[in-house]
Order: sequence, then structure tokens, then C-alpha cells
Amino acid sequence: MNVRNVFLNLVTSLKHPPDGEAARHARRAYRKHFSFSQTVFIAVIIFMFLPLFVLILYSFNSSKGMNWTGFSLVWYEQLFFRSRDLWRAFWHSIYIAFASAASATVIGTMGAIGINWYRFKFRSYVQTISFLPMILPEIIIGVSLSIFFARIGIQLGLTTILIAHISFNLPFVFLMVMARLDEFDYSIIEAAHDLGANEIQTLLKVTIPVCMPGIVSGFLTAVTISLEDFVITYFVTGPGSSTLPIYIYSSIRYGVSPVINALSVVMILGTVILTFALRNFLKYIAAK
Repeated sequence: MNVRNVFLNLVTSLKHPPDGEAARHARRAYRKHFSFSQTVFIAVIIFMFLPLFVLILYSFNSSKGMNWTGFSLVWYEQLFFRSRDLWRAFWHSIYIAFASAASATVIGTMGAIGINWYRFKFRSYVQTISFLPMILPEIIIGVSLSIFFARIGIQLGLTTILIAHISFNLPFVFLMVMARLDEFDYSIIEAAHDLGANEIQTLLKVTIPVCMPGIVSGFLTAVTISLEDFVITYFVTGPGSSTLPIYIYSSIRYGVSPVINALSVVMILGTVILTFALRNFLKYIAAK
């Protein structure tokens, strides 16, 4: 009798497993959902990166047209040895990007800390005005800066580009540092004061290290935005001070040169190398 009951229970469990069947249904549903998500993900990746693959491919084309005529490095040779104006514009962009990002990071960080720490009249208005360059259309900022420079008599050139880039980079740094300060534990500052630290020591040894992720994020965002900006730079640039986007725009009016494709490949490769280097560096810092 006991053997028969055990056998019947075994058959019943095989026909209607209490947990296994539900688990299989859940797994099948998850696989269907995962397959759809995976399909969408792959489609988005292809949509985003296919133009880059086309650009890389045609940087090795021996002709200027879209018809593939053979593999060649002629455009890389022209890029590195016969493109002085292009490299001048490239180094202008690098200088403007890092100089404006560094300046905006210092000013934006100090402004965010000051507004977060101190209570003063018109504090809310200052905070609101700080976000205006982020909200306003770029063409309005470009035109207004151009009129401003002309009014005060500053000749358009690298200096005006630098000032313009600092002005529209500031809100991004300010916003990221403020977001970091919103999560700040002010008991740390009280503990620093109790241990005898003054305001400068507290700022340099407590506040800024805690805000460092937001500061670094703001700096990198400012560099990226500055490198790719065209509209504002177009209104404040002068003779002999073209940045890379301005140079590329001037070039494509007469047809897209494969030299630009070659430069794009070099910049993509440099960005990938820099990204992995920074990633490994951050892992090293975190491990210490």
C-alpha cells in the first residue's frame, strides 16, 4: 500500500509539478521578453554604429566618390603630411575645449558650493539665471555674444571663442556639482570644524574630494560639448581661429573630403584608447 501511494504521488508530481511547471512558464515568458529586448537593442546599436562603420570603410577608399575602387592609405597620408590647416583647426578645438572646460569647472564648482552653503539675497534668482545658457537656443546665445563682443570692441578670435565656450559650459558643471552636493552629508563638515579645520581646509580636504565625481563628470561633459559645438562658435570666430567643426563645415560646402573620414577614424581610435585608459586608471584608484 505504501509503495502504491508513493508511485501515485510520483506520477501526479510528474504530470503536475507544483513548482517546476510554473518555473518553466516563467522562463519561457522571460525568454520571449528577453528576445524582444535583445532584438531592439541590436537594432538600436546597428542604427547608431552603422554610419561609423561606413565612415571607417570609406576612409580607406582610393577614390573620393562613394563607389569602392580599392583599398588605399592615400587619405591618411594626406591627413598627416598635407593638411596643415586641418590640424591647426584641430589643435584650436583641443585648446578651446580643455581651457574652457577647466575654467568652467573651477567657476561652476565654486559657484555651486557657494550657493549651496550660503544663504543670501537673490540666491534663487542667481541659481535660475545660471541655467539660462543651457535652456536658451544656441543661435540666440551666439548672436547675443557676437553683439556683445562687437559692442565692447573685442576682436573676434580664439579669445572670444574661449569666453563663449566657458559661458555655455558653466551650467553643465554647475548642475552636476549641485546634484552631488544635494547628497552631501553635512555632519562631515561639522566634524571637520570640531577637529579644528577652518573654512579653506574644510573646502580643500573635505568638500571638494567628496564632490570630485561630480566635478570630473562636469569637466568631461564640458570638454565633449565644447569639441562638438558649431552654432555658437560660428558667430564668435574670427579670421585664422577656426575650430574643427567650423573647418569641416567650410570643407563640405565643396564636397565631403575623405581626409575628414580619415581624421574621424583617428579621433574615434583616440577616444576608445582614452576611455579604456581612464577606466583602468579609475579602477586603480578605487582599488587603492
